[in-house]
Amino acid sequence: MRLEQKEKSLLFSETSIPDIFFAEHLPQINGDYLKIYLYLIFLSKYNKDIKLNDMSKKLSLPLKTINDGLKFLEDNNLIMKKTTGFIIMDLQEMTLNNLYKPNLTPSKDSIEQTAKNKSRAKAIDHINNMYFQGIMGPSWYNDIDLWFKKYNFDEQVMIALFDYCYNRSALHKNYVQTVAEAWGANNIHTWNDLDNYDQKQEKLNKMKKTIAKKLGKYGGLTQYEEAYIENWVMDFGYDMDVIELALRRTTFKQNPTFEYINNIITDWHERNLKTPSEVEAFLEQRKKQTKNVKEMKAQVNKANFKQREYDNLDFLYANASIPVNTNTNSNITQKLD
Repeated sequence: MRLEQKEKSLLFSETSIPDIFFAEHLPQINGDYLKIYLYLIFLSKYNKDIKLNDMSKKLSLPLKTINDGLKFLEDNNLIMKKTTGFIIMDLQEMTLNNLYKPNLTPSKDSIEQTAKNKSRAKAIDHINNMYFQGIMGPSWYNDIDLWFKKYNFDEQVMIALFDYCYNRSALHKNYVQTVAEAWGANNIHTWNDLDNYDQKQEKLNKMKKTIAKKLGKYGGLTQYEEAYIENWVMDFGYDMDVIELALRRTTFKQNPTFEYINNIITDWHERNLKTPSEVEAFLEQRKKQTKNVKEMKAQVNKANFKQREYDNLDFLYANASIPVNTNTNSNITQKLD
């Protein structure tokens, strides 16, 4: 016995998309690529064969955008390329396979691990309800677990990570991963670590605004100029008092650049000058040395000038004695004759 289902006409048919797509992929796909993906799903129901040029005309997209979109969809495992075309990936099956990883070895310190897991589960549940309205995509759970292990964040720091990205309307994995890496690189593991880091960042931002104002950069600093300041503060450990001394040196130079200021501050750092008093003592010593050099040059120039006067007189006398002696001898000879 063969059973058949009557094929619906285009007017009454529908194209279904699993909810996992909206939870996992929609936030990071742009409008053009979304058009391509939806159209591919629609065509796949009918096993249609379509050329890229036809798709470009149908969707009113440049051919390059079509190719870039297919590459993006393939890289994000939404489609898979074959010799004859593409396959639309089953997102539900793929997500299930990624999540199902049986653990056959018993864990050590099971009591502590269980307590830690309960605490982390509460943090993840808070993140899900607070920032994803209770529908966080399954792959987020794996990512959060990875960040817990890789960066050794505690639960409060993990919640703060999502709060930071959420408040900047950037709650997508690439951005969250970037922030997590930055926090990990700055040895942020606990809430106190994060609080100290935030205080340093707030202080650094105030210093950037102060320096920009003093240099008359009311349009703000460039990314490279901010990098100079971060180096002075974070790597050299200089406060505004020392940087202020360097900024004053710009009054002696027309159109000073950040590179010029950086050369001054880097020189102080290499000389192990750490406080304003040490810098001022160095500048005073340099001023005295410059003065002594000028006085020495003046004395040398004066001595050279006197020596040239003596040389000129000797030359004058040497030239003048010759005609005097010649004339005298000539007169004596005449008288004898």
